[in-house]
Amino acid sequence: MSEPLPFQSIHRHGLVRLAAATPAVFVADPSANARAVLELAQQAERDGVDLVVFPELCLTAYAIDDLLTQQALLDSARSALARIVTATERMRAVLVVGLPLVRNGRLYNCAAAVTQGRVLGVVPKSFLPNYREYYEKRWFAQGVGITDETIELGGVEVPFGTDLLFRAANLPDFTFHLEICEDMWVPQPPSIRGALAGATVLCNLSASNITVGKADERTTLCAAQSMRCAAAYVYAAAGAGESTTDLAWDGQGSIFELGEEVARSERFSRQPQLAIADVDVQRLRLERIRTGSFNDAAVAAGHPEREFRRVDFTLPLHEKDVGLRRALRRFPYVPHRAERLAQDCYEAFNIQVDGLIRRMEATRSKCLVIGISGGLDSTHALIVAAKACDRLGLPRTAIRGYTMPGFATSEGTKANAWKLMQALGITADEIDIRPAAEQLLKDMDHPYARGEKVYDVTFENVQAGLRTDYLFRLANHHHGFVVGTGDLSELALGWCTYGVGDHMSHYAVNCGVPKTLIQYLIRWSVESEQFDAATDAVLTAILDQEISPELVPADASGAIQSTESAVGPYALNDFFLFYTLRQALTPTKIAFLAWHAWRKDGTGRWPFGFPEERKEDYSLAEIRRWLENFVRRFFATSQFKRSAIPNGPKVSSGGSLSPRGDWRAPSDGLADVWLAEVAQVPRK
Repeated sequence: MSEPLPFQSIHRHGLVRLAAATPAVFVADPSANARAVLELAQQAERDGVDLVVFPELCLTAYAIDDLLTQQALLDSARSALARIVTATERMRAVLVVGLPLVRNGRLYNCAAAVTQGRVLGVVPKSFLPNYREYYEKRWFAQGVGITDETIELGGVEVPFGTDLLFRAANLPDFTFHLEICEDMWVPQPPSIRGALAGATVLCNLSASNITVGKADERTTLCAAQSMRCAAAYVYAAAGAGESTTDLAWDGQGSIFELGEEVARSERFSRQPQLAIADVDVQRLRLERIRTGSFNDAAVAAGHPEREFRRVDFTLPLHEKDVGLRRALRRFPYVPHRAERLAQDCYEAFNIQVDGLIRRMEATRSKCLVIGISGGLDSTHALIVAAKACDRLGLPRTAIRGYTMPGFATSEGTKANAWKLMQALGITADEIDIRPAAEQLLKDMDHPYARGEKVYDVTFENVQAGLRTDYLFRLANHHHGFVVGTGDLSELALGWCTYGVGDHMSHYAVNCGVPKTLIQYLIRWSVESEQFDAATDAVLTAILDQEISPELVPADASGAIQSTESAVGPYALNDFFLFYTLRQALTPTKIAFLAWHAWRKDGTGRWPFGFPEERKEDYSLAEIRRWLENFVRRFFATSQFKRSAIPNGPKVSSGGSLSPRGDWRAPSDGLADVWLAEVAQVPRK
């Protein structure tokens, strides 16, 4: 068994570097076009690219009409291909180029896959446009139905047909399929069957002249195809140099992964271009595993994997750090598109509001009971409840908020709790839990009751438990129900007390919302003026506080109990959670992505409008430390709490932890497999 690749290698983590190429075009000059292709191929080689997709008929140019049937041109195109084949002997990447080829007395519009001095195979275009400005049937035969055939190139018989998949023998999840331009525009593109047969990367060699609005149409089709097929989609269109006798060209190059555009070239550029991205083919395979309907579609389609021939090649793997050509979101749960910011936040917030409204209607309760601490979670639950009452036409006094100071409650958070309740106009009250807590500790003969400063878990949970007892009995007394405040991040880490307020309630509006998103939604509610100025001022003050359960008194220096010092930064924990829950990645790979996202010179992107003063970076050592903590808490110690959580709405496509929804796991599971993975992460 071979040694694993170094941690820094993108190939170790199932990533493949793809490029959509837009070379300079020389009309009806295959020799010059081959030179242009090789110039970009050399640039891709320097950039560590694994697969480069060039445009349709890039060795001849597309818009040359009847010149396509001239023997001199066809011979020159074959010579240009041979030149490229020879040049790839000294390259590691796979090149996919377009050219016209004659076989059995018919001319085909073809895509040829070339690597390491050989042609892997040739795929003819399936569907030929012959409408409006297109006349391809004048010159070409269509490729539909051509399977199990070969074509002679340079004295070698090469696989030829629409039934080819190209598979990297030493990188199991990297298999690509080829289709050409119009093939993407038909109701059932050939790449659908290619994906169902196992291709994770779908490539389209296109010429595609540009008209007003057409770029958006291409983007929509590519995005939809990559999403529908759980695949990457590489699209390369012809650009500068194509004949403008009757048409124009914009050189649109794009790469998509599961519906998201991860790279694009500049349109209408006069310079050759490469749009490069590292695509996660391992993630694509895992997505297909989890989405059972993908396999159902393959069965319904008659098992397309039986129709395809697989052409294997060996990809020289990166052993060194070649960087990461992939934009990563430091906060994957947080809206990140400036143009969709308001819409995404509106949806997230109103999913919670709508869930609470339905529960209010179903229970016919007379009030909502919430414990208000002055911290993030109870604050967000309260503004969700306030908005629910507004939508139902109920007075906000139907919300009964209680602040319940304990042994470590600070004046600042208590004051903020009162200011928030008063600003929102709810029914507010205060219950001092210290006398009851002291009595309970005394009854237990706890050291604290004897005057000793013992602040153990019992001391903490006596306070947390009493607050919950009061809330449930108050709900009984006032014919209402308790609105839970615990969030998704706390459930993931088990940073909640079993059966207590941050774990148990009658309805948990925050259970599908991670801490980083709660912070962002509160900020959005201020910026979008969801409430009045007085409320906004309190919300802003709450955002500026350090996250603390405030169950243990401050130390001699005045430092308060810090949640993130105990369980790690929520920024990292939410990153770990997203890639564990939504994508099922290994801890080693999560560490690799976090390293690139969170280091100072990495590719991590901050959310739109994130406060400059809160930006910070994390080293690989810090990432490893907190990832180990996360893995142990998530897989080994916390599931029994998640198996008993109350109802609450799923908010993010990043997943929820409801045992009735996204996540089902044994409460007595072990974390050894995942901890062994963490042990493979370098300490620096």
